[in-house]
Amino acid sequence: MHHHRLTVSYKGTYYYGWQDIAEGEEKPTIERNIQKVLQHISKSPDCTIATASRTDAGVHAQGQVIKVSIPLAIDSKKLLLGMNSLLADDIRILDCTPSTKAFNPNKDSKSKEYHYSFCTDSIHNPILNDSVAHITSQKPLNIILMQEACKLFVGEHDFYCFAKRDSTMHSTLRTVLSCELVLHTSSLAATLYSINIVGEGFLRYMVRYMVGALFALGKGEIELSDIVKALTYHNGEKLSAKVKARGLCLMEVSY
Repeated sequence: MHHHRLTVSYKGTYYYGWQDIAEGEEKPTIERNIQKVLQHISKSPDCTIATASRTDAGVHAQGQVIKVSIPLAIDSKKLLLGMNSLLADDIRILDCTPSTKAFNPNKDSKSKEYHYSFCTDSIHNPILNDSVAHITSQKPLNIILMQEACKLFVGEHDFYCFAKRDSTMHSTLRTVLSCELVLHTSSLAATLYSINIVGEGFLRYMVRYMVGALFALGKGEIELSDIVKALTYHNGEKLSAKVKARGLCLMEVSY
């Protein structure tokens, strides 16, 4: 087998996430799309893919990292060109280099960075529909308070109340390296923000529940102390619903 390390960008709008839902289900996923292209190029069904992050349905990626193993000796640059000529328009290979057999995109990663983009304009620009969430509330979001709350997530904490229950999880302790809310200048929106979160690793839906809690705080539905308690005690309750996938993008995986 020949191994290659790829950086992949995709718009997740029309996909049921990275990974196939279940065997036999013909629902479009990023993994299945790439798998079919690899099988076509190598003329073999014996192609495998390992990924850094199994993004949810509707989530985008700018810097997803994967390792592909195929039974065909081919130059990495030629593989990149061949794959991009066959992939759907909303999936692109940005980089392709030779890889070792031992490389594991998930376990070998040092950190992952996610951005959740949103705007609070009264009328949402349709050009932003796929990539930016439209957040509405009866009164303006308290952005200053949300920025203060971002700091509470930094460090090692128990994110039990900020993740989907999973009996296979050995621990819900995770380390967030940075979390900040940033205002961007754009001609497409008067109020374009992103919540940028970098962590060593994330639980399922963890980022979406964190962002949901920040919005609940900004709307006055919860207080700062509620976030502190949720990071400390297993009360089994979520502070808010998880946000929709639309605004979430995997920006970078670092090694």
